[in-house]
Amino acid sequence: MNQPPDVTQHVPDNGLVQYTQSIYALHALSVAIGILTTASIVGRFIFGLPSIIAVVMNYARRDQARNTYLESHFAWQIRTFWFALLWVLVISIIAAPLLLALGLGVLVWIAGLAILGLWVIYRVLRGWLTLRDGRAVKAG
Repeated sequence: MNQPPDVTQHVPDNGLVQYTQSIYALHALSVAIGILTTASIVGRFIFGLPSIIAVVMNYARRDQARNTYLESHFAWQIRTFWFALLWVLVISIIAAPLLLALGLGVLVWIAGLAILGLWVIYRVLRGWLTLRDGRAVKAG
């Protein structure tokens, strides 16, 4: 029978837990700026300085999170950032020809960014609440 590999989970240093909390806080700050200003949530999340700093922080200490439940949080945060950027590009590619041909591009752009903004809020909240509970984030 195939046995799953023995994966030893280590208890992360409390400083690294706080570090991960601060990354979620920076992402949440970008979301709040997007909500409270004329900028979009996704625009602030991808291009806002707090989120850019957060992603750099993720990459800087990702190795320290290996084999702890924080590893899932680092992957969650990094994927959220890069997938948001990818979906903005997809929305732009779809909206641009519609704008030129039918004038519907603006509606596609607004709807796409609104849905993507809700997804970003969900990812930040779900990850942060799971971290607060001291658990790994499970994809889904």
